[in-house]
Amino acid sequence: MDPLEELTSFLRFPSISTQPEHALDLVSCAEWLREKLTAIGLTATVYPTPGSPVVVAATPRDPAKRTVLIYGHYDVQPPDPLDGWTTPPFEPRIEEGRIYARGAADNKGQILAHILGVAETLREKGSLPVNVIFLIEGEEEIGSPNLASFLREHREELACDLVAISDTAMAPGNKPALTYALRGIAAMELLVRGPARDLHSGLFGGAVANPATVVARLLASLHDGEGRVLIPGFYDAVRPLEPWERAAAADLEKASGGDEAIKELAGVTELFGEKDFTTIERIGARPTAEVNGIGGGYQGAGTKTVLPKEAFAKLTFRLVADQDPAVILAAAEEYLRNQTPAGVLLEIVTGHAGAAYQSDPNSPDGLAARKALAGAFGAEPLLLRDGGSIPILATLKEILGVDSYLLGLANPDSRIHSPDENMLIENFLGGIRMNQILLQELA
Repeated sequence: MDPLEELTSFLRFPSISTQPEHALDLVSCAEWLREKLTAIGLTATVYPTPGSPVVVAATPRDPAKRTVLIYGHYDVQPPDPLDGWTTPPFEPRIEEGRIYARGAADNKGQILAHILGVAETLREKGSLPVNVIFLIEGEEEIGSPNLASFLREHREELACDLVAISDTAMAPGNKPALTYALRGIAAMELLVRGPARDLHSGLFGGAVANPATVVARLLASLHDGEGRVLIPGFYDAVRPLEPWERAAAADLEKASGGDEAIKELAGVTELFGEKDFTTIERIGARPTAEVNGIGGGYQGAGTKTVLPKEAFAKLTFRLVADQDPAVILAAAEEYLRNQTPAGVLLEIVTGHAGAAYQSDPNSPDGLAARKALAGAFGAEPLLLRDGGSIPILATLKEILGVDSYLLGLANPDSRIHSPDENMLIENFLGGIRMNQILLQELA
């Protein structure tokens, strides 16, 4: 089958892990992968978990060869808002060199490129230069809640020398990049409760603490005027940037158009952040506290003069190497409670968390990954610290004891997690070539 036809088939599954009504779609998608991996000559198994299945496929293990584990995920984000899509999100559309669908870049297009690269090498040569294991899960978009226990249970089966992952993006300008660091994440929700019911703002305003105002003040207290986080101890464990890292960030800025390109990509006229760091450094190498949602009180048209009984906010902290998510969440909770005035009750619920990850792009395997990207895309790859998170990376290191290398294939304007998600077809086909070169370089 043509590579694009295979990708189209893969993208048709609405494998949305956060919505229980799609549980059967996730199972069907996992079975599609098992059949595909079996058809190219691997031994493939679908393992049930308390959530979505995990697909594992492998070549026969030759003890004389190194073993490469290729990780990816087949679950996707919800497609909402649906009215933002040009065509339905699970009916793939090819237009002007791109394929549009939910999951096109995150992560179905990227993991399928690896599968097809292995298939092509097996077709051409009959064997691979290394042992290969595919580990493809269905819960990455909800924090991989069942993967750690799966890794521990199947540690021997999954033993490897390194992990290769394509679940990140190319550099701005669609230039090849090896991502050597990812930020971690720690999520928190806070709810401020005040009066027993909404109150008349004229009769009670000025006499009763307003939960919406309290939430606004709590959120404002998280940063100074330049975006530096004010939680005590927040930066204590942050690893300083090495000189070569600052040089790599400067190279990336020059090659990608710098601040002007980032403004255009974000759709803003000005950038913001800590003054002692460049924008590229702030995105990948500095921790943040972000407000993801805020609400409370009357939300309808016109005016309703109430003092709301409660208000809420959702936060995530993006963390860098050596910061412990549990420590950060505890410090944030203590700080917010200390800022909460009398007359209201602050409730805090912590959510999913994952540590930051960093590998060495100058190690032998890091250099092999860089050669594979250069060979596939015709340019020396830039070294990138990505601001996003793949929480399972730290777990892979802890349980399997090996490093992971991130060879991103998504175009920077792929609209991951947004309507009209897409992947450049040239990136998808380049990923197939990249896999073939990578396995040879890692031998």
